[in-house]
Order: sequence, then structure tokens, then C-alpha cells
Amino acid sequence: MNNPNSGLNRRGFLWGSGMALALPWLETFANEKEAGQGTPKRFVSIYHPDGVGLPLKTDPAWKDWSWFPRGGEHDFQLTKVLDVLEPLRQDITIYSGLSHPAARRVHGHSNADQYLTGADIGGHGPYRNTVSLDQVIAEESGNLTRHASLVMSTNGGIGGPRGAQTQSYNREGRPIPAMNKPKQIFDTLFVTTGKEAKEKLARSQSALDFLIENTRALDRKLSMADRRQLQQYMDAVRDTEIKLERAQKWVNTPIPEVDTQHLVLEAGPEEARLYFQTMYELIYLSFLSDSTRVATFQLGRENGEGPHDLLSKAVDLGKAHALTHDVKKPNGWQNLGTYNRYQASEFGRFVQKLRNTPEPDGHGNMLDNTFAMHGSASSSFHLSRNYPIISAGGKNLGFRNGRYLKFGTGNEDNQAGAGITTDSGWQSRVKVEEEPLAALFVTILQRMGIDADSFSGHAGTLARV
Repeated sequence: MNNPNSGLNRRGFLWGSGMALALPWLETFANEKEAGQGTPKRFVSIYHPDGVGLPLKTDPAWKDWSWFPRGGEHDFQLTKVLDVLEPLRQDITIYSGLSHPAARRVHGHSNADQYLTGADIGGHGPYRNTVSLDQVIAEESGNLTRHASLVMSTNGGIGGPRGAQTQSYNREGRPIPAMNKPKQIFDTLFVTTGKEAKEKLARSQSALDFLIENTRALDRKLSMADRRQLQQYMDAVRDTEIKLERAQKWVNTPIPEVDTQHLVLEAGPEEARLYFQTMYELIYLSFLSDSTRVATFQLGRENGEGPHDLLSKAVDLGKAHALTHDVKKPNGWQNLGTYNRYQASEFGRFVQKLRNTPEPDGHGNMLDNTFAMHGSASSSFHLSRNYPIISAGGKNLGFRNGRYLKFGTGNEDNQAGAGITTDSGWQSRVKVEEEPLAALFVTILQRMGIDADSFSGHAGTLARV
């Protein structure tokens, strides 16, 4: 490694400039690795509400539009819902047969609060949540980054009990407000500290212009590899700024106080797609700059309206939540599957970007050191069982991918709960046995280097992961 300036300190440089502006990891700041930082271990959880399409095996839609794959652990076949992830096949793992025991009798409109906590909040009555997985990880890594975690959602804020608009909960079980405005998130990552620095940034055309101005002196001291890394980072920031400006039209279009059945925004599918892409880009930049190593992004509120329902505009369909209720209408399963497919494609785009970005210290790429989850707390029509979960990356953390892992018993072809199309269906008895999702969470914590043997009352790790 070419490192003629090992005495430089990244944090010292930033604060010495009167700011805390995010920079990517650079090999020039080698002394920070010696202080115990090393290659960052990252965690991100993407949550989507309303579950996925699970038609019965006797339904013609089963072949193409059932979410779960066909086949075994290594020879699985993806349906049209997830085939967009085929290029990433060796970097992903798909899970079935996992759920939180405390949530299995909770209606899908009320279970998002439990996804990362596993808490026994019940479906009604007194409410008390517990700490979420991401915040346990943030407690360990947060002292190494500017932000302990990045909490995002399409609806923003916290929502209400059993109507979460955030996936993150602190040690007291209190919800952590999520940010949903890309400009707000961008400024959180790139706005500087100190009155003078803020005033300069306010006069600047962009955060990147300010970043360039304050890194000119640093550039002369960087190795050639770091100069390339810094240029790649600046290109990514500039690209995000451009997307951010274009996405503002969609994000800032007010939602009038009217009957939401007739709610129409001016922005169409392209702007909705741009919003999703921009939010994912901001997670990528937060990891690339090592502003944080933990992020959550909730793609809507269970039984939600407003931004959530209208995100299905991205695939030019009706309101997102209604898609789960309309599966028996013509092309109903296909429409829900198309929306789930879009969710998977945007996750895949993000995963691919992590895979394409080498770590500055040569320890693989960013995906190798990131465990990325994408899932929901419902499977078929608000049924809080058999969570549809995809993970990606984590090779350097000990995760083996390219697999479809089935857990529990009595759920051949993932037909437990399939075909449910009414609100009474979720209350029916499901004759299957599932493994607790908390077992996967314990596995994640241990491979992130955290001393943990239990989570949410469950002890032990998940076999075969």
C-alpha cells in the first residue's frame, strides 16, 4: 500500500477544517485502521409492507407469480417475481419458514413494529416495544462514525403504536423517527458543523462544491489509489445531487386533505422510481463515506396511504395496499407480483452497486462486508407467518450465499397460508412449524463481531446460515 502520509488523520483533517463533512475511506489515513477501525462491517434492513403474492399451487398464477422460488437449496428457480435477481444469484440467500412467535397471531396491518424487534406487542391493548436489531449493532459501531445509524422511510416520522413508520427502536423500545425527505437526508450526511461552515455551504451551489473546495489541500497528499477513490466518490455525490433535484418535484408535491380514494399527485411513475433510487443512493453514500454503518429503510406503512400507496405508481399500477386485496380480480396476482418484482429490482440495483465498489483497503468489495436484508412481516394477505426475506452480501462476515434456505416443517412449496384473499383468512389455523426469526438475528449479531447469545428472548443461532 502506498502510504507516505500515515501520520494524517481523517477525523482530525475534517475537524481542522471547521467541518465534519463526509469523506470516503482512504488508505492514506492508515493510522485509523491501527486504532481498531479496520474494514467497516455494515448492516442495512429494507422493509416492505403488505407481504407478497402467494397463489395456490392449483392457480394458473402460481407458476410465474408466487414469490418464493421452486427447488432446493442450490438448484432453486426464481419465478418472475424475483428473476430480476438472477444476475446476483451467488450473492443472495432467500429464506422461508421464519417468523416471530409473538407476531404470529397479529394481523398484518399491525406487525411492522415487530419486524426488527420480535417484541410481544400484541394486536391491541397496552403497547410496549423493545430494541431493534439495527440499534443493537449501532451501539457497537456508532462510536466509529459520524452517525450511529441512518433511519429512513417513505412516510417519515414514527407513526403510531402498531402503525410504525420507522423500523428502528432504542433500548427503551421507543421509536426513532425516520427521515423521508431526500434533501433532509442529504444535508444530514453532508452539511457541516459550525456557523461559518454552514454559511459557506448555504452560499455554495452544492455540497459537492464545498467538499471540493475543502479537499484541494488534502488531494496533494493522497496516494494515486486514494485520488481515484476520491474522484469516484465525488462523481457519486454529484450524481445523487442531480437525482435529488429531479426527485424534489415528487417528494414536495403536497398531499391535500381530501378523500384519499380520489387522491392524485402530479408526478408520475418516473418520479416515483427516481425517489426510490435516490433514497437507496443516499444509503450507498452514507456507507461509502463511512458516515454510518447501519441503516434502515421502510418502504411504506402497513395499511398505509399517501406516499406509500402511491409508490406503486413506479410500475404504473393502482395504490400499493389495494394490490393485496385485488388478487382475485383479472391479472390480480400478476399485478401484485409486478409490484413485488419492482421492489426486488431496486434492492438488486443497490446490491449491485455495493458489489461494484472495492474496499479501499483491498478487503473485497463493499457487499462482501455488508449484510443487506430485504423483507416483510407478512407473507400471504396480512398473514404474520413465513416472512419473505432476502439477504445479500456478508461474504467476509461468514455468510454463504447462492442458496434458498427452508426452515420448519409442514410448508412444502410454501403453501402454508397461500391463497388467502380475505381478512378472515389470517385468523385460520396454520398447521406448520416455523423457526424464530430471532435466531437469524443472533447469527447476524455474532458475525458482526457483537457478543450476543440471544435476542428477543430467543437463545441460539440459526442452523445452516
